[in-house]
Amino acid sequence: MSGTERKNIKPGVRVNIIQKPHQRTGQLTEGIVKDILTKSPVHHRGIKVRLENGIIGRVQEVLE
Repeated sequence: MSGTERKNIKPGVRVNIIQKPHQRTGQLTEGIVKDILTKSPVHHRGIKVRLENGIIGRVQEVLE
């Protein structure tokens, strides 16, 4: 599922995110969403979230 639409992402969902320093390499980080930081319903680069371990990044794909 795409990470560009806010409706697809809820706290507790497992996602792959890309952190700001890894945008050039494309390295993904897997984790569980704690907070949704993007207010708009759609964002072309991915909805920004905070994972339960505190890492912030943009959702590339929703795993669950």
